[in-house]
Amino acid sequence: MRTLFPALAPFDSGHLPVSHEHKIHFERAGNRDGQPLLFLHGGPGSGSHTDHRRLFDPQKFHIIQFDQRGCGKSTPHGSIEHNTTDDLINDMIALMDHMDIEKAHLVGGSWGSTLALAFAMKHPERVLSLLVYGIFLCRPCEFRALYFQGGVVSQLYPETFRDFITLLPPDDRHDPIEGYRKLFTSRHEAMRNRALFLWTHLEQQASRLIPDLRRIDEEMANPDYVLSHSLIENHYFRHNGFIDGDRLLAEAEQRLSGIPVHIINGRYDLVCPMVTALQLHEALPGSTLTIVPDAGHSFREPGMTDAIIRRSDELFNHQPATG
Repeated sequence: MRTLFPALAPFDSGHLPVSHEHKIHFERAGNRDGQPLLFLHGGPGSGSHTDHRRLFDPQKFHIIQFDQRGCGKSTPHGSIEHNTTDDLINDMIALMDHMDIEKAHLVGGSWGSTLALAFAMKHPERVLSLLVYGIFLCRPCEFRALYFQGGVVSQLYPETFRDFITLLPPDDRHDPIEGYRKLFTSRHEAMRNRALFLWTHLEQQASRLIPDLRRIDEEMANPDYVLSHSLIENHYFRHNGFIDGDRLLAEAEQRLSGIPVHIINGRYDLVCPMVTALQLHEALPGSTLTIVPDAGHSFREPGMTDAIIRRSDELFNHQPATG
């Protein structure tokens, strides 16, 4: 079973202005002459973590991370203005151009898988390969699984979901995503902070087959993380991620032709249910699908960590370096 590589300091970091308002924070680690690998974090709004780069062999890869607009160390923090999927795709192009990288491997989990697929379909000429895990296409059926009464999370974590849904006025419980948007703009600070906490806590609770309560408490104690994750994720989800997930599936084979695609999903992923990964695999006959039989959503679960590292090794072994 493969485990995370040792902690790795960046050899370069900075802020790249990408609009009049936004600056994105980036870090580069590993082998600057290695194959370029651009990692896309989840959320939207979660920000990058130093452990993400520990999924990749630092001797083989030039590992690039960035905090998407409004989260992590990017500024302004928590901003949803001029913050759409197309904006993030343009930021990726700007970042690659800034680093003189023509093509890169794209790796992303959860929302990062969405962004990786959307980027590859718009700019296939800039992609060496795709490695995506915890597949999410921002479709209503996927939102229902996590946020709506009767969804899988409400069935398996009824006590956590009860706190999430009962904060909403009864008239808003039919659409929790829109209902929480209203709470996020409440004039009552205590109500607003409670809503921000419960939105992120629901996902945290459902993200592992066996919840890691220590890590959940640690992350929920970070108000900056909770703020950006809740505000930005809700913003994107109210707009279905600014993509058409069904159209993405329908056009995937044609538009991703020639790009190696590796798909990984935990069998018991409640946040991004297994069915979406299977549908993506069936839409891309040349793709590989790895089902981790004893994992949920988090890349930190041993089976997920092992699968991601093994597939990333295959990217290096089978894909020539370019750029």
